[in-house]
Parts: sequence; C-alpha cells; structure tokens
Amino acid sequence: VETAEAVARQQKPELTLQIDEGVGEVNFGDWQGKSLRQLSRRRLWETVQHYPSGARFPNGESIREMQFRVVSALESIASRHPSGRVAVVAHSDVIKAMLAHYAGMPLDMFQRLIVSPASISIVQLTRQRPFIVTMNDTSHYTRPRPTEES
Repeated sequence: VETAEAVARQQKPELTLQIDEGVGEVNFGDWQGKSLRQLSRRRLWETVQHYPSGARFPNGESIREMQFRVVSALESIASRHPSGRVAVVAHSDVIKAMLAHYAGMPLDMFQRLIVSPASISIVQLTRQRPFIVTMNDTSHYTRPRPTEES
C-alpha cells in the first residue's frame, strides 16, 4: 500500500488508490509471519521452489490458486479501464506468477523470473493476446556505477 501511495502521489492529477484483494499477496496460512530461515527447513519449502504448482500453504492457498486469482483480478481491472492505463502494485511472487501466465510459461518455472523491489513490469492486454512490454525495469532507481575514469 505504501508503494501504491507513492506512485499515486507522483501522478498529476493524483490518482485515487483502490485496494483490490485479488492482487494481494499469497495467503500463506500457517506460514504467515514466520522467518524464511524457519520455513526453509520445511519439506514444503522445496516444493515451493521446484514444483510451485503443487504447493499449498497449510491453512492457506495454493500458488496455482493465487495465480488464477491474480490474473482474474487483473483482467477484471483492465475491463473496467478499456482505454486507459492502470497501475497495479503487488508483491514479487504475485507479479512473477502473473508474468508467467501472460508469457505462456508453466507456473513451475515462475521462480526463474526476477522481480526486484519497486521494479516496473508492463503488460498490455489486447483482444488478440497479451504483450509483456517491460519486465523488472529498475532504471528509475538504478544508477550507473562510477568508472575509474570518473
């Protein structure tokens, strides 16, 4: 939400923030709030990393359900804005699952995608097919490293 608020403030006129639970983070169930160190020792961790389409979080949702939820929400949002642009802010696994879907990539390969914090990915949804225009663009905050000559 903080990232979405920052994006909205930069637009003229300022955008109205709308929260859509459909693009929310994975429901981790019993894993919620636990450290990665704790979770990485569990058998399910390997499934999440190597066979995510077969992973379900205890008392939470599966990664496949999350992907379906997110894609459905994005397509609903797009249908409400047929001639405009919409900024959607989400967590990296949610974005990676969405990008994998629109790339035609099996969900089990979504961990190969990199989505950096505050990066920008642009997907254009058309009647013919989706287009991934930009993925993981960090040029708005990545600065060139100085060379020895500078």
